[in-house]
Amino acid sequence: MSTGNKPEDLDPNFAVSVPDSDLLWYDARKLTVAGLGWTGEERSRTFDRFPKRAEAIVPSPVWSLSRHSAGIEIQFQSDAAEIGARWTVLNPGLAMDHMPATGVSGLDLYALHDSGWRWLAVGRPVKSPANQVKLIGGMTPGIVRGYRLYLPLYNGIEELFIGIPRGAVIKPAPSAYGKPAVFYGTSIVHGGCASRPGMAYPSILGRRLNIPTINLGFSGNGRAEPEVARLVAEIDASVFVVDPLPNMTEELVKERMVPFVRILRERHPETPIVLVENITYQQSWLGAGRVNARTAKNDALETVMAPLRAQDEHLFYICGDDLLGDDGEATVDGTHPTDVGFLRMADHIEPVLRRCLSR
Repeated sequence: MSTGNKPEDLDPNFAVSVPDSDLLWYDARKLTVAGLGWTGEERSRTFDRFPKRAEAIVPSPVWSLSRHSAGIEIQFQSDAAEIGARWTVLNPGLAMDHMPATGVSGLDLYALHDSGWRWLAVGRPVKSPANQVKLIGGMTPGIVRGYRLYLPLYNGIEELFIGIPRGAVIKPAPSAYGKPAVFYGTSIVHGGCASRPGMAYPSILGRRLNIPTINLGFSGNGRAEPEVARLVAEIDASVFVVDPLPNMTEELVKERMVPFVRILRERHPETPIVLVENITYQQSWLGAGRVNARTAKNDALETVMAPLRAQDEHLFYICGDDLLGDDGEATVDGTHPTDVGFLRMADHIEPVLRRCLSR
């Protein structure tokens, strides 16, 4: 694809106008789409996380959740003074009772500033299925900046257009260097309950470490099934972060975690694999019930993984005790992190990933 200075140089049909806007609108699929595995394979929709063939492989709930666009981003460069977005979502529910529409169905824009990524704007959905918003305006024109637009965490995208003023430049960003970090797990990996898409902990870590990431969190359905493991293992990753325990029982941990890791290891003999323990539920101080359930799962993981860790120098382990801090302020409901909780998780996981990637 050409990266000429004018949008029209990219494709004569690239720009479209709409009656209620003075911006020109560009199909996001013709920019850089990041956060997808299985590149080059057929997808039911561009922004589905699994390839089309996965529908016949994985459990039905996992397939449905894979149609959410969690972790997918549109990367581009522009000198526009104003940036707009038009998007159509797959599901009519824009919000949940404990997660805002900005996180479930909204967009999240970051800009490159002083070699780091800074938050810039959020696209607030107010109706279903289609929304059109001005993300940001009043910027100094003529300065080319890099942008990352994160897609909804708990909804899918049917179509997405980015709008800029006539005469401004827009072009795909260079693809991120290196293999992606792949995150597999539950609603916590999926992004529940971040206020906006860029605050899911895999995305935070992607910005901090300047690495591509793939989010394979499946809310309520991160249960380490072997068929899912085989599909995940097809990705040529820089590191696998495996974080499914909140959706598992002690028995499932004993039954499935070793086979899951072995399936990854068979395809990737030296790729780091990071195992994450179950978080500490934030109401645990009230009674022993949830403490015992979490402790039993973590103890089971430590026990079954001990033989593998003894012989595998590329297998890493993160204790769950400190992932959310100790003040009870990191979740919306005792389990699902707020933005504060996701920042704390990223703080705790980041040093381990840096060690993995440095090897």
